[in-house]
Amino acid sequence: QVQLVESGGGLVQAGGSLRLSCAASGRTFSNYAMGWFRQAPGKERENVAAISMTGGYTYYSRSVKGRFTISRDNAKNTVYLQMNSLKPEDTAVYYCAADYGGAGRYDSWGQGTQVTVSS
Repeated sequence: QVQLVESGGGLVQAGGSLRLSCAASGRTFSNYAMGWFRQAPGKERENVAAISMTGGYTYYSRSVKGRFTISRDNAKNTVYLQMNSLKPEDTAVYYCAADYGGAGRYDSWGQGTQVTVSS
C-alpha cells in the first residue's frame, strides 16, 4: 500500500480559501487514481473529488463543483485540493485516498486534516 499524509487544513472564514496537500510514499504514485473525501460529525463520508492516474480526468461532487479543484503532480508524488469560496457546511475532516490502477476501490487512506469554516 501507498502511505499518504495530508496537510493544509485549518480555520478559515466563510468565503476564504485553503489548499490541501497529500504526499504519497512507498509505491509508484502514478499507478494510483486519487480521491479526496470528507466526513463531518454525524454525517456519512463523502467523496468530494477524484483524479485519474494521469490527471486527465477529474470528478467533483455536486456540493463542491465550481469551488474546489483537484490536481496532482506525479513528479512530486502529491495530490492537491484547492478549495475556494468556502462555506460553513464544508467543515469536516478531509482525507485523501489512493485507488491502485483506478480500479474503483480506495484501499489506502491518510490520517485526515481538519477544515473548519467559520460564518
